Amino acid sequence: MSHDVTPPTDSPFRPEPTARDQAPQFVLPLVARIEKAAPPARTDALETAARAVLVMLADARSVGDGEWAEAVRDWQDARIRKVVRRARGAEWRRAEALPGITVTGKTAEVRVFPPVPLDGWPKELARLQVSGTDLDDPEPPVEADATAPVLWLSPDLDMSAGKAMAQAGHGAQLAWWELSDEERDAWRDAGFRLAVRTADPRHWAELTTGGLPLVRDAGFTEIAPGSCTVVADHPALR
Repeated sequence: MSHDVTPPTDSPFRPEPTARDQAPQFVLPLVARIEKAAPPARTDALETAARAVLVMLADARSVGDGEWAEAVRDWQDARIRKVVRRARGAEWRRAEALPGITVTGKTAEVRVFPPVPLDGWPKELARLQVSGTDLDDPEPPVEADATAPVLWLSPDLDMSAGKAMAQAGHGAQLAWWELSDEERDAWRDAGFRLAVRTADPRHWAELTTGGLPLVRDAGFTEIAPGSCTVVADHPALR
């Protein structure tokens, strides 16, 4: 399995116009199951969304001559957009009937779908709400395992759970691009083990200047263009 690393001068997350803006624009849909009676924990939802992105990228249908490969290539040639919507009850069942992959965490379920044109969402997904993804952690997350990949969220930004899920997915994708085939295989064989945590403000500057993959948001929603949202701290990239 070969791969190309996006040159830093043509980052899919740069706020400045690049050649990526001239390509047809696609989006990766993610749908989080959020039932009124039993919403998922916020951190688990973020981690599950990040794993869902990796599962999609690693799926045989997304590479080579796979049935989703062309859509995935078109999506990665343009701006890397991800949109998280929520579903419950019958909405979730309709979403599950569409081609995609459901990834389950401890409390969260996230279904990821092959990329679609920015203005060409399936009607079953287009009618789902983007808002309403505010989630909480019943208990503070445990300290992240230093031997596992950690997606560090900016301590300076206040993002909805849906926005943070998309940003965690961006960070996971940047880490994936940077890894060798052997490192990718090892991560996949480990079930894409990872943690999502908010960085300590005292260490954020060090994280953002240490050479690790860094997401700078294009500013389409919620936060200012160019904001540093996530640092992907994979042990193989340290």
